[in-house]
Amino acid sequence: MNAPFSKLGSAPDGLVEVVREAVRLPAGSRVVAAMSGGVDSTVTAALLARAGYDVVGVTLQLYDHGAAVQKKGACCAGQDIHDARSAAEALGFPHYVLDYESRFKDQVMEDFADAYLRGETPVPCIRCNQTVKFRDLLDVARDLGAEAMATGHYVRRQLGPAGPELHRAFDPARDQSYFLFATTIQQLDYLRFPLGGLPKPAVRAAAEALGLAAVAAKPDSQDICFVPEGRYTTVIDRLRPQGAEPGDILHLDGRVLGRHEGVTRYTVGQRRGLNVAVGDPLFVVRIDADRRQVVVGPREALLTATLMLKETNWLGGGAIEAACETGRPVLARVRSTREPVAGRLALVDGQAAVVFDGAEEGVAPGQACVLYAPEDETRVLGGGFIASTVRRI
Repeated sequence: MNAPFSKLGSAPDGLVEVVREAVRLPAGSRVVAAMSGGVDSTVTAALLARAGYDVVGVTLQLYDHGAAVQKKGACCAGQDIHDARSAAEALGFPHYVLDYESRFKDQVMEDFADAYLRGETPVPCIRCNQTVKFRDLLDVARDLGAEAMATGHYVRRQLGPAGPELHRAFDPARDQSYFLFATTIQQLDYLRFPLGGLPKPAVRAAAEALGLAAVAAKPDSQDICFVPEGRYTTVIDRLRPQGAEPGDILHLDGRVLGRHEGVTRYTVGQRRGLNVAVGDPLFVVRIDADRRQVVVGPREALLTATLMLKETNWLGGGAIEAACETGRPVLARVRSTREPVAGRLALVDGQAAVVFDGAEEGVAPGQACVLYAPEDETRVLGGGFIASTVRRI
């Protein structure tokens, strides 16, 4: 069992009740806490212990044993692992560090590089949640005899008429539902998200009250954890140097406007760094990786009428194909920084698709399209990765 409450400081009782409501298991139940070393996962683990659960902390070593120690705003490496271990020791529950570096490289970093090589814009945080965290780590949690696994993600798990549902966080500024759309019904049945109903300031205040000074003021993770200082091309050049092969920058009308130093330097919607000029602003509207061509055009060329989905995950009940056949209305979010817009599901040549009521801008293959319910805008219906797009005529 976990440590006496005296080791856990004086966390507000209200937060303990929030945790119990989110977990919905009897006191004494074993819960694995996924601990990245940041404030959110550390507070999650501490509140679970304060709420009377038998907590086991698990941290994944994902990358870069040495260099990552000094990387600020990272997770799952170096100092963060030390902080997670220290917090678990201070709070009195067992903690394990699992070396998943090779799995992370194979399932996340290699996939990231391959996507750019195909001219796509990947979302590695989704892949990480989808593979090493919510697939591999869940298996470890079950092996440890846990009845649930809890994370510090800002989303909510609610019990609906047909079982657990995934909902956006209480705090819109902290919502991470876009990055968790691929969570399956089976995984959602086992997962818990105790912080989903809390604002971030309350979590930092809880860290102070719990005596977790080392993480209370710790900055949030920034950018992609394995990309040094936001320069993603550094990683791609190392893993896939062929991505730096030069090619043409073409206008939509067929004119060759210049040369580029590799398709991996560009994403759909990009304006800066094109180094071409025709008098009007130009944007990347398509990347033809096979021909090593970057196609540019005016902003209106970014408007998308329909997008095709691949690798879909459906949380809306039944099968996504049935929802497509009935033209199920949805709110579609094509980037983590954009608000959802209205559309409907459809089948196009037998493939799941989203048809927008109007048009959406800057829809990039490789990104995720996350679907929400118009009748309850917080509920995540699932989604998929964007395979291709149809421009608005």
